[in-house]
Amino acid sequence: MSLSTSEKLKVEIVGHTAKITIDNPGANTWDTESLPALKDLVGKLNEDRNIYALVITGEGEKFFSAGADLKLFADGDPENARRMAVYFGEAFEALADFRGVSIAAVNGFAMGGGLEVAMACDIRIAEAQAQMALPEAKVGLLPCAGGTQRLSWLVGEGWAKRMILCGERIKADTAERIGLVEEVVGQGESLERAMALAEQVGEQSPISVAFCKRLVHTGRDTVIGAGLEGERDLFVDLFSTEDQREGVNAFLEKRKPEWKNC
Repeated sequence: MSLSTSEKLKVEIVGHTAKITIDNPGANTWDTESLPALKDLVGKLNEDRNIYALVITGEGEKFFSAGADLKLFADGDPENARRMAVYFGEAFEALADFRGVSIAAVNGFAMGGGLEVAMACDIRIAEAQAQMALPEAKVGLLPCAGGTQRLSWLVGEGWAKRMILCGERIKADTAERIGLVEEVVGQGESLERAMALAEQVGEQSPISVAFCKRLVHTGRDTVIGAGLEGERDLFVDLFSTEDQREGVNAFLEKRKPEWKNC
């Protein structure tokens, strides 16, 4: 029986590593099926003492993950927004708290929630053609799955503001330079490199690794805990604005939004 409750998350156990593939054509987006499935999967992996690491990547050559399917937000329903914010928060926080070492093999575009799931991992390996962004404000939304908190922690406030407030999309070489990814490899090589790194994890005591990870996260988790909750609350608050409806629907209709600032 598959460890995953969703066909949109493929799982293969290789030695002591769980290889997870986001498989939701055509842009590997996250939805009400795959997000709870990720939370459930990480819980199962935590219980399996033979699993020391996990690697997550995207199916295909173009997208690691493009984040949420914006069609979910076209109606501007605050209750739907709150439900999705909870799904994102629970899934990606479960991933961030995974007992072992998590590695993102970023094999293409990582946008919005796609970049947020990569940032929830311990290590990121990106292919040279990969591009990364948190473009939510361009469609009247905000990153609600750790983006404002984890990006600032990884790259500093200045670059976080450039990417979130100015909507700047960055390439893999820039991501490595500013500390968003730890290594850049050639096209098609991220999964192999990530799996090799996961194998290195298996050379350490898994208990020692878990304790070390807990200590490394101690300061960060204290700082960003309240911020993660704040992200979800303010994300829902946006659904009482005209700009949220205008931004999402302009994107879906392939036109430039007309902001009203209200």
